[in-house]
Amino acid sequence: MKFNIKKNGIYSFAFATAVSLTACVGDLDVTPIDPNLDTPENVLTGPAAYNQMLAKCYSGLSVSSPDGDSGSPDIEGIDGGFGQYLRALYNMQELPTDEAVIGWNDQTLKDLHGLQWTSSDVFVSAAYSRVFYQISICNEVIRQIDKAGINDAVLQQYRAEARAIRGLSYLHAIDLFGNVPFTDENSEVGGANPQQISRADLFNWLVKDMEETAEILPADPEKYRAGKGLCYMILAKLYLNAGVYTGSANYQKCAEYCNKIIELGYKLESANNWWKLFCADNDQMLGVGHEIIFSVYQDHINTQAYGGTTYIINGQVGGNMAYADYGLGGNGWGGLRVTPQFVDKFEEGDQRATFFTNGQSKEIKDISDFFSGYAFTKFTNLKADGSILADANSFPDTDFPVFRLGDVYLMLAECQVVGGVSCDGIAKFNAIRTRAGVDEIANPSASDIINERARELAWECHRRSDLVRFNLLTTGDYLWSHKGMNSNVGTPHAVDSKYNLFPLASSDCMSNPNLKQNAGY
Repeated sequence: MKFNIKKNGIYSFAFATAVSLTACVGDLDVTPIDPNLDTPENVLTGPAAYNQMLAKCYSGLSVSSPDGDSGSPDIEGIDGGFGQYLRALYNMQELPTDEAVIGWNDQTLKDLHGLQWTSSDVFVSAAYSRVFYQISICNEVIRQIDKAGINDAVLQQYRAEARAIRGLSYLHAIDLFGNVPFTDENSEVGGANPQQISRADLFNWLVKDMEETAEILPADPEKYRAGKGLCYMILAKLYLNAGVYTGSANYQKCAEYCNKIIELGYKLESANNWWKLFCADNDQMLGVGHEIIFSVYQDHINTQAYGGTTYIINGQVGGNMAYADYGLGGNGWGGLRVTPQFVDKFEEGDQRATFFTNGQSKEIKDISDFFSGYAFTKFTNLKADGSILADANSFPDTDFPVFRLGDVYLMLAECQVVGGVSCDGIAKFNAIRTRAGVDEIANPSASDIINERARELAWECHRRSDLVRFNLLTTGDYLWSHKGMNSNVGTPHAVDSKYNLFPLASSDCMSNPNLKQNAGY
């Protein structure tokens, strides 16, 4: 089901709490802003109440505040627009890469593409705080269910869902920040500063937690809810990047979980339906029997926020582009484009090469100018039949596909080509290519794998992780427009390897003596 996040939503007694930029990592002190509001003990009287509390775990991925838009954000000190979870994740995973540049002069935003951020960067801090706030929300749901002491199968499923959503945020934490503050449902609320956990130890904890959680969750969950597929994807991603996270690659286990996902019954969409994975009706492509494994709900009425696909679709529309052609009911924001190196990865006839070129130069001469660089129109707010919503506004209905089977196929290809695992990864790799309308590659190389991931998964928040895994993000082995630059002067260049990780928020390190900042920051 789609939680009606804005209109019905969440019990404010547990979550409408103003949290400082750093307090969120010390786990959530769940005291209401309004002292007259009911307490959890008074209103958590049955599964329906816990279901509404659980909804905040999901809505935290969609909106920045109980009001839906950027007003009164969950976290004090962070703009509700750029502090929204998916927008923060996109900024971390796409802007530092060849897949995206942005022309706005908002504070330190351009430092992300230039790989020149610092430990006090407001956009890095926004992502850090949002990830750990989300973990705290999930911890509290688990804690309240445990406190109830009710042996009810429905409540145990809710508890497992909260664990799965927490696992997703811990996956982002281990990938973006490395050694991080750690809390779970057993951590003291509002108590001592959390201890820092090593990346390798968090990896082991998260593997165990997701393996246990997968056993509880359904194989074919309701739409937008966590099931086995979400847990298996988190596990596959952990093992795909095990060499980065632990120092020891483990492609065999990655392939194992990829095959578990396929066994659940997810199916690759047809060539004709590929674009529908990124349109306003893409919920039709969600669930067993379809390609999307887990997505974040977006709705032009009920999840109005300046992040998620609102950010992506509005950010990509500008210049000579007609906003209605992309399903918007208002002007775009004119910010996001792609580098020429990304454009050059596409062969003639590839249906994924959704570039808008009218009035746009391929080269990025001025990063601040929207006309400098091709626009990329993979995501739209058009309906599956190509029409626009009758009451379309600037907030799209296009859900964000966090995980889909196309990624699973390409992970299997990497397991075979890079990891030497005996599996049908090359066949899966070529299934992706033929769907896109390009020729098969009989013996793909590691370079073919990373380039295919760029073409297939662009703007889906995987690129930075992929470049780190292939040792391409910071080195001089692969350069793209404005890499290492913060202006239009100079040439792209390699950068310090410290930028393979983001720093912990400096404010958190100052307030919590248990934390050691990442090397180089």
